[in-house]
Amino acid sequence: MTQRGSRSQQEAPPAPAPLAVPVADSHCHLDIMGGDVAEQLRAAAAVGIDTVVQIGVDVESSRLSAQLALEFANVHGAVALHPNEAGRGQATAEALEQIATLARLPQVKAIGETGLDHFRTEGTDGHRLQEESFRAHLQIAKDTGKAVVIHDRDAHEDVLRVLREEGAPESVVFHCFSGDAAMARICADAGYYLSFAGPVTFKPNDELRAAAAVCPQDRLLVETDAPFLTPMPYRGRPNAPYLVPLTVRAIAAARGADVDEVCHALAANTKRAFAL
Repeated sequence: MTQRGSRSQQEAPPAPAPLAVPVADSHCHLDIMGGDVAEQLRAAAAVGIDTVVQIGVDVESSRLSAQLALEFANVHGAVALHPNEAGRGQATAEALEQIATLARLPQVKAIGETGLDHFRTEGTDGHRLQEESFRAHLQIAKDTGKAVVIHDRDAHEDVLRVLREEGAPESVVFHCFSGDAAMARICADAGYYLSFAGPVTFKPNDELRAAAAVCPQDRLLVETDAPFLTPMPYRGRPNAPYLVPLTVRAIAAARGADVDEVCHALAANTKRAFAL
């Protein structure tokens, strides 16, 4: 199956050394990576990435997530309206009902990505619309018994507040965790999963590496957010699930841990977080 779009025509980075213990890419956007999905999955499998969680950001991509998860055994779907979509007024009652319908499909394992984004969406009205949508998605997750995948950009306190006020679903995943060690401890105490992406490899991000270091081993996840957030040394070039090993090794280094040990934890945590 060919994807619906391509973020970049830049040359793809070379494949890293394979992981000895397979892990999952807990968050990617196969539909906008360009090329053929089957080829992307084969490239990922060749370096030890045996599972992919495909994320929805609007009704169309959520439908595609469910479709890809039905077509490929190692792809699992997540469906939602992205907070920036919500901030533009796209989280209508009709759209939310379509997401709720998709959420009940067995191949859909999570509601996401949802949450709050105070970087791209500004103003009281936009923030209000995002928060209303976030609350609605949390209810869908609780109604279906599925994980929620949270987009949190420049909105840490408000995201945590809404989770407290609404009551969190059983499984909460902070996609592309961007907090510091103090926030990591707060999330860990609440039982949330923290998913680290390419930014943990970026030189200036010492606080993020500190967060990865203090995250409990049983709450740790890894992702690409492909085609975005490509890890070093290929920042700025197209990202894809086969580049997960670069981020895994950076997480292990930040923790002072054996790579295989970290991989075993990542694999087990992904299965638990998404009920795979």
